[in-house]
Amino acid sequence: MAALRLEELSAATIVAVNTLSLKPGQEQFLAPLSYGIAATVVNPQTSWQRVILDGDEVVGFVSANFDPDAPQEHFRSVLWRINVDADDQGRGIGRFAVESLLAEARTRGMDHVDVIYEPGEAGPEAFFHAVGFTPTGETEYGEVIAEIRL
Repeated sequence: MAALRLEELSAATIVAVNTLSLKPGQEQFLAPLSYGIAATVVNPQTSWQRVILDGDEVVGFVSANFDPDAPQEHFRSVLWRINVDADDQGRGIGRFAVESLLAEARTRGMDHVDVIYEPGEAGPEAFFHAVGFTPTGETEYGEVIAEIRL
């Protein structure tokens, strides 16, 4: 594995991000990528989207939002999406993405980062626990709200 790095989502990387593959069963836990990319247009001041590269190869994508004025606490500093290509999962890329997100949250003066996910077989719950997220509640739709305190 070459040195992992982040780059802003751009016209040069969006096609590769859109073609990241998933392991069987994971697709039911991910909203279409276009939802997350649209957030940049709607909230350009608060949206944070980065492509994860291993050398020159796009291996993942991470999207978050930092809005200290959001009416609901769990939307003020939130990981919206993390997607690591199926062939690259299990190599520390997701952990790198979360650590990079936490560093960004600190620079923005946030004291935590939340994530909202749907529990279930083949879902992201084990990963989120492994990188340090702790469940704190549920949404009205039964999704898990978890956080990392900074």
